Amino acid sequence: MNDQLQKFMFNAAPVRGEIVLLQNTWQEVLTRRKYPAPIRAVLGEMMAAAALLSANLKFDGALVMQIMGDGPVRMLVVECNSDLTLRATAKFDGTIDADATLASLVNGKGRGRCAITLDPHEKKPGQQPYQGVVPLNDDHGNPLSSIADVLEQYMRDSEQLETRMWLAADDAKAAGMLLQKLPGDGGIVPHPGEHDADTWDRVCHLGSTLTQDELLHADAETLMKRLFWQENLRRFEPARARFRCSCSREKVGRMLRMLGHEEVEGILEERGHVEIHCEFCNQRYEFDPVDAAQLFLAGPLSETMNPGSGRTH
Repeated sequence: MNDQLQKFMFNAAPVRGEIVLLQNTWQEVLTRRKYPAPIRAVLGEMMAAAALLSANLKFDGALVMQIMGDGPVRMLVVECNSDLTLRATAKFDGTIDADATLASLVNGKGRGRCAITLDPHEKKPGQQPYQGVVPLNDDHGNPLSSIADVLEQYMRDSEQLETRMWLAADDAKAAGMLLQKLPGDGGIVPHPGEHDADTWDRVCHLGSTLTQDELLHADAETLMKRLFWQENLRRFEPARARFRCSCSREKVGRMLRMLGHEEVEGILEERGHVEIHCEFCNQRYEFDPVDAAQLFLAGPLSETMNPGSGRTH
């Protein structure tokens, strides 16, 4: 299976781990839109990270990871649903230098932000999505150098969970590994003479020996054996990941209704039709004057599209 997420637990300590490998899913993103190499690297790492973080969602819904930049990259967005369906997109302006770093792409003036939104599909009355936002700088104001650093800081500051993450992406695959220290002891009895902190420090040290090349080219079982062969692991059934975009003509129609009749009429007068391209999958939706008139004869709005999911022409 090329696209899967493998969960595992350390039996001697409240530490869990996950390894994800995305091949076909990542290729579905790359074939729909052309991105410069530095953006591909960051977006691929975000995609692997979103899968890792969403694997423990306690509800049916989506995890949306957004990086809002003050550099040439204005926004990077990855959405991962609880069934491990993913989609991703990036918005950027101008030419991207081949050696551009995360800081130069999205945090040139120190105002870059990372937001993670947890959005249940079935909301209770009055329930709003939960969102946490962190800067792309460390506690001393220095720019963070990688997506892994950003998300480790997010998990520490927003979720109070000690987390380590290793991420990699190239033109073929996106991959990642997560280790996380669970709160409390989880009912786990450590080995005699060993404390939770000992196991946590040891497995993090072992994780730090993982190279990006290994992460991209070895399967989960090989990585677990290479890194943790002395540890007593409990493995879970792998979960399959795949690309899926949730856009539809109906959702686009609702977005146009939110723009308002006057705005849509102005576009029709100028162009003769309204054309929407989904930012995630590049699907094209066209509405002529008759289609537009029918939109505004429909009933009340009941659903909206995700922010940034389409562009109007």
